[in-house]
Amino acid sequence: MPEGPSGAAEGSRKRAAEPAEQPQHVRGRKRACWGILTSQGSWADRSPLHEAASQGRLLVLHTLLGQGYNVDTVTINHVTPLHEACLSGHVACVKALISAGANVNAATIDGVTPLYNCCASGSVGCMELLLQNGAHTRTAHTHFPSALHEACKRGHGQCVESLLSHGADPDYEVSHLGSPLYMSCVNRQTACSQILLHRGASVNVGRGGDSPLHAAVRQDSADQVAALLDYGADVNVRDGNNLRPVELAPPGGKTQQLLLAFEVSPRTLCQLCRLQIRNLLGRSRLKQLTLLPLPPLLTHYLEHP
Repeated sequence: MPEGPSGAAEGSRKRAAEPAEQPQHVRGRKRACWGILTSQGSWADRSPLHEAASQGRLLVLHTLLGQGYNVDTVTINHVTPLHEACLSGHVACVKALISAGANVNAATIDGVTPLYNCCASGSVGCMELLLQNGAHTRTAHTHFPSALHEACKRGHGQCVESLLSHGADPDYEVSHLGSPLYMSCVNRQTACSQILLHRGASVNVGRGGDSPLHAAVRQDSADQVAALLDYGADVNVRDGNNLRPVELAPPGGKTQQLLLAFEVSPRTLCQLCRLQIRNLLGRSRLKQLTLLPLPPLLTHYLEHP
């Protein structure tokens, strides 16, 4: 099927030369994801369908699809209109493209998927549509970009929640990035760290010999260090340089004080019991705690550190 009439393509080139004014929130999202945009294909080979999806022009999108444009037409780097709509957070356009048969798992030559673009832009609405229509939460290859890691990097907690609710593995490791928890600690995204820990992420799994606690200490993030300790982080684990977390803490800072205080006041029996019960239950059953015939106080005790 042809990608579209030549006249429409000519019109697209003119529009590309004089881009339409976009709302402030869209322009901000584009700036935040500029590195993603520039890696996803040349602007010169974008079709009118790409332009309409990127700018949220729903009526134009429907018209172009009705004229016979291929819903999965790609740029030289395999960017689809669905990639563009997700990156810009246009829920209605994403819905229209999926209804027209767009491939929700299409990947660029760099392995970027529409789901990844949702995490880059923080668009939970677009993400939910993709997940409801068969988007994979894991990448085809471990070296491909990970949607969960991207959400943790950018601090998009709602995206993290949505991915985990649809079966994403909170311990999914990417060789050069480590675990999602490690990624959130490296980028000081405490809220994302807490979501992962609450959902059963392994508190000591980082990148190689480097633990999430090491990463949080290097960032001097006392809030993250406190959260990791509450969920059972090992203060004696050593990194590739044979250093414990306390040995990496900035002298006199809050993080160092927190670790030193913890070492002289170890976890209470109550905390140890809670951690052990959570470990015995296993990650897959943590979300079923509320279904157990237990007093609310006890359920709350088991749910939170």
